[in-house]
Amino acid sequence: MANVFDKVKLHNGVEMPVFGLGVYKVEEGVQIEETIQSALDLGYRLIDTASFYNNEEGVGRAIRNSNIPREELFITTKVWNSEQGYDNTLRAFNRSMDRLGLEYLDLYLVHWPVKGVYLETWRALERLYHEGRVKAIGVSNFKIHHLQDLLNHCEEKPVINQVELHPLLSQEELRNYCRQNDIIVEAWSPLSRGRFLTDPILSSIAHRYGKTSAQIILRWHLQHEIIPIPKSVNPSRLKENTEVFDFQLSQQEMAEIDGLNKDQRFGADPDHIDF
Repeated sequence: MANVFDKVKLHNGVEMPVFGLGVYKVEEGVQIEETIQSALDLGYRLIDTASFYNNEEGVGRAIRNSNIPREELFITTKVWNSEQGYDNTLRAFNRSMDRLGLEYLDLYLVHWPVKGVYLETWRALERLYHEGRVKAIGVSNFKIHHLQDLLNHCEEKPVINQVELHPLLSQEELRNYCRQNDIIVEAWSPLSRGRFLTDPILSSIAHRYGKTSAQIILRWHLQHEIIPIPKSVNPSRLKENTEVFDFQLSQQEMAEIDGLNKDQRFGADPDHIDF
């Protein structure tokens, strides 16, 4: 991994950037458009949104207003819980594509494993994939037992599992399972919204490299072959987040960061969702 333009090959052959921008809670309108333009100028090529974020239209406008060829961009969106089910998902996809104004999507995800529904939702994603409307399909917030259920019933296995993941919730067992099944792990909230950036272990390692604790965490993700999608609307922070390709953590430093794990979630538990 030499720079922000590097890619990883998914199991279906599609190449996906190893680093991206998440836009959860980035406001529709000027904020989302300026944020994406700043990110694209810095080399970001992976943009991750969702119907639930209510900013797909702004993402689409920013893409159209940029001078970057569409094929160089990797755009992800997700089907929300209330939109799931076979027919509902197909309609939800069409609404997302209308808002984005795109001819095709790079990655479509099941946002959460809604009990009793996500298998039908997945069938709809398989149809969209087979029709060529989306280049890759995956899931978000799936635990091992959800993935096992899906793999037992699917025609196409997911290329991605996007989950809450950071040093306080390192998800090692889930990562190992995904690796064994050739599913790439992607991290939302990779910095845990800054909740533990003052940790002395992180601070010590950061000082050693002349980096910030946030940069150390993002480097930890990359060396674990996790795709991080940190969110920021601050241009200087967007730039800082990309400056993680010019150093490498040692095995000892990786182990020290691994040791911070407390299995601590700040988002919802996928087994207990009521939204």
